[in-house]
Amino acid sequence: MTADSLRIVHNPAAGGARQGRFDRTLQCLRDLGREFAVVRTAAPGDAQALARQAVDDGCARVVAAGGDGTVNEVINGLAGSGVPLALLPLGTANVLAREIGLAPGPEAVAETIAHGVSKPISLGRVRSESGRDRYFTLMAGVGFDAQVVAGVKLALKRRLGKGAYIAEALRQLGVFAFPRYRIFLDGTAYEAAGAVIAKARYYAGPYSCAPEARLDDTDFHVCLFESPGRLATIRYAMALARGTLAGRADYRILRARRVSIEGPPGDPVQGDGDVIAALPLEVEMVPGALNLAMPGGGGP
Repeated sequence: MTADSLRIVHNPAAGGARQGRFDRTLQCLRDLGREFAVVRTAAPGDAQALARQAVDDGCARVVAAGGDGTVNEVINGLAGSGVPLALLPLGTANVLAREIGLAPGPEAVAETIAHGVSKPISLGRVRSESGRDRYFTLMAGVGFDAQVVAGVKLALKRRLGKGAYIAEALRQLGVFAFPRYRIFLDGTAYEAAGAVIAKARYYAGPYSCAPEARLDDTDFHVCLFESPGRLATIRYAMALARGTLAGRADYRILRARRVSIEGPPGDPVQGDGDVIAALPLEVEMVPGALNLAMPGGGGP
């Protein structure tokens, strides 16, 4: 590979103790004889623009070095291009890396960047009233979880990591209005207190909302949280942590390829752990929209 064939899009905001992990992974790539170029983000949206530039420059593979938010931006720059994505996880949860079974050690990460077999996965595409399309790989959600994501302050996230989400969840329990949402799955209407449109098993780290969802699936696994209110939300959270969420009578998982959601206009929509749109919105599945480098030649 030449320096231009492997381009690493690095989010320095994922630094701190993770800067050492980043540096060690780069050294492992050099030890494997791989040349690369590193470009760094300075503001939200930069990772998407840098990934798109890498496509325009004819790069053979692009590496997202950061958390799931950085990965999401890079995906939005690569979607539909055919240029494979590889991961260098530096974030708080690194859910996509967990989903593909990528070991966290620098040697394993470098090996997958250099030699991982790229395989096609599906992406979800969010279309909101603003007319701006946004892709996601893991999940999109409305309701309590989206409010928590929208409320987390970046400075607190950098200082506390996952603890920032716990603190914001506790705050939202006191202020969130818990409205109802109208959700259309392939044209059939449902009502729920919240929904997660899953296309992967893992959610917020090691937890699972949709155990049978897979990255290469052509259907969404739409998780409906039917009971509103603070007590119900706490019970859902406890069931998620215990791995018993799927057994609750007020929780359903339904499959669909197109999803429309109506609710309070302007309510946030989270995708892959960041706010990506606002209600109302439409979501559709785009099969094979991204090539993703897998560890050990494995599949999603």
